[in-house]
Amino acid sequence: MLFGLVSKLIFYILKAAVPHNVKMQFECTRTSFSQKSQTASLCSQTASASNSDLSMRTLSTPSPVLISPPSAQSFQNGRASSTSSSSVTGETIAMIHSQPPFLIPQCAIRPASRLQKEQAPIDRLPDQTLIQMFSHLPTNQLCRCARVCRRWYNLCWDPRLWRTIRLTGETMNVDRALRVLTRRLRQDTPNVCLMLETVIVQSCRRLTDRGLYTIAQCCPELRQLEVPGCYNISNEALYDVVSRCPNLEYLDVSGCSKITCISLTREASIKLSPLHGKQISIRYLNMTDCFVLEDEGLHTIAAHCTQLTHLYLRRCIRVTDEGLRYLMLYCTSIKELSVSDCRAVSDFGMREVAKLEAHLKYLSIAHCGRITDVGIRYIAKYCSKLRYLNARGCEGITDHGIEYLAKNCTKLKSLDIGKCPLVSDAGMEFLAMNCYNLKRLSLKSCESITGRGLKIVAANCFELQMLNVQDCDISVEALRFVKRHCKRCIIEHTNPAFF
Repeated sequence: MLFGLVSKLIFYILKAAVPHNVKMQFECTRTSFSQKSQTASLCSQTASASNSDLSMRTLSTPSPVLISPPSAQSFQNGRASSTSSSSVTGETIAMIHSQPPFLIPQCAIRPASRLQKEQAPIDRLPDQTLIQMFSHLPTNQLCRCARVCRRWYNLCWDPRLWRTIRLTGETMNVDRALRVLTRRLRQDTPNVCLMLETVIVQSCRRLTDRGLYTIAQCCPELRQLEVPGCYNISNEALYDVVSRCPNLEYLDVSGCSKITCISLTREASIKLSPLHGKQISIRYLNMTDCFVLEDEGLHTIAAHCTQLTHLYLRRCIRVTDEGLRYLMLYCTSIKELSVSDCRAVSDFGMREVAKLEAHLKYLSIAHCGRITDVGIRYIAKYCSKLRYLNARGCEGITDHGIEYLAKNCTKLKSLDIGKCPLVSDAGMEFLAMNCYNLKRLSLKSCESITGRGLKIVAANCFELQMLNVQDCDISVEALRFVKRHCKRCIIEHTNPAFF
């Protein structure tokens, strides 16, 4: 018993004599040694598992965002020291698949909660709802959604979502995109895309005849084709599309400078009857900025596309009165016609256009300087149901032409006679007394029109919604008078005192 008391006394004396920092260093050393031993045991246990399981390294090409390049070596005190293990091996490893710096024991991992096990809110939506949402996406976004998961892949390729293909971009490889899309859409049908009805390719310089050949071969139910600004396509490819797609009704080739004609291929013409021209059912045709279109080409178009109702020939500078004569021989149901900036068209061409009579509702002859009151009188006499007339820049039109127009086309709703310096307040008076349903009126740069003529129009045309009097000598009082009588009217002017 005495020995036990002595040993305790010696222990307390030694404890008090040892410095505090020595004790802390001893405890830290002991703790570090224990941690290292535990880490070494855990690493030895997982070494065999890491050798057999290679899933921690990516075997496929990872996303560029997830790729980390080899780490650079850091130099300390003149010695090179590696900052990461990847710099030693010289490999590039996907960060999302990289080896973790240390292993966490299974006991420290918290089990997933009930909310984490549940599906995401969007996954609870029924298929029909998701399809309705996908139907509002453009083609490129729809293809991206197909890469999210297997369910979205199946829904995104539902045939109901592929009635329209819309591609834009100057650098896009459109030929390849069309080939890939049509190949996928043909998987469920025998070598054709039965549901595809509309193809829109805007301003894609890389669209060539190969892309149009793909459309012609795979899309027999095509109804609408728009390729504005695709200037590398030619007549032959367009012939193939028209011949193989009998239901094509809407065609926009504006800005396609190589297009000079629209017709059937020779093979298709031989197979059909002598009246094969009626087999082309195009009703809407936009050939704006097709500079090389001539009267002979327009003759061929008219002979094959007899069902035309909308035809736009803006800036087709080689079209003359003779081309319009050919057009009226075959296409007698045209409702909308534009020959703006076709400077070779004159009053004789208007005499031919007047043969459309009551069918014509829309006519644009802007900047056709050879058209005068004579041509306007032909139109006014026979086309009594005209609703829209654009005669901007036709400097030969006077108050007499406006009088003929107002007295015969009483249902006129939109009129543009800007830059017609010979039209004055007298013409405005005829217009106000006959065209009560006028909603849009442009008098830009009409120097002979004053506030008096404008007041007469405002006092009679209460439904006026747009008035353009830019570069006209109109007083503030007249503009306020218009605003009081036509409350819904938007006035475009250049008078800084009126606001």
